[in-house]
Amino acid sequence: MRIHSLLAGMMLLGSAGLVSAADLPARTAPPPAPPHVSGWTYQLTLYGWATALDGDIGARYRQPVDVNVGFDQILDNLKGGFMGAFQAKNDTWMVLADVVYSDLGIKRETRFGGQLDFSQTLGIATGYVGYRIPIGSPALDLRLIGGARGQNLDVDITHFGVLPAFDRTASATKSWIDPVVGFAMTYAFDKHWFLNVVADVGGFGVGSQLTTQGFAAIGYRWTETISTSIGYRALYTDYKKNGFVYETTLHGVFAGIGVHF
Repeated sequence: MRIHSLLAGMMLLGSAGLVSAADLPARTAPPPAPPHVSGWTYQLTLYGWATALDGDIGARYRQPVDVNVGFDQILDNLKGGFMGAFQAKNDTWMVLADVVYSDLGIKRETRFGGQLDFSQTLGIATGYVGYRIPIGSPALDLRLIGGARGQNLDVDITHFGVLPAFDRTASATKSWIDPVVGFAMTYAFDKHWFLNVVADVGGFGVGSQLTTQGFAAIGYRWTETISTSIGYRALYTDYKKNGFVYETTLHGVFAGIGVHF
């Protein structure tokens, strides 16, 4: 009798356990892990820079020639050119590369009835690595940047004076690389309008004596993929070595279109 009672009690407890388990909500499988997101965004920009050229250029220890050429003259005498930039960044790091290439030849009258024949092939490549400084509002993206700017220059200058005794000719091909440091900033006014600013300084006698660049642009983001911008850019270079002098400022308005992905 006791054995029968014990078996009956065990069966009753087992039945109660099954009923309790049935009353519990079924366990659901954990949701699948989201795909890995690196946080990196990318932008490819093609732009046009309406440059004017001001400064002094000389070679072979001859007196430098004052070269001041407006954008209208450069545009009329431009043989070819390319300008573009690529940017990759996440919440902490940024990589930015910028390339400018131009080939131009100019003839113009100078003061006192002289003539200047000037041709220049110029390539400029700048690369930065940036680190974000966590200050300001979420709309502000401020980065300290460091990197290098390389320039390759092939120049020919002939200056005809009013008398043959005043004629001067200079030609040279030079390449150099400068370390540069600075900052890059983006400020988003809203989901469409934004401000971009970049400034750097470098050279320090490594390549040129001094090089510095700055630009500021207002942009508009039309879609998640396309943006446009317009601004002003200036690049100063003071390079003097082995009788070659290249102390110039390239400056002017630029406009670009960016593709974001």
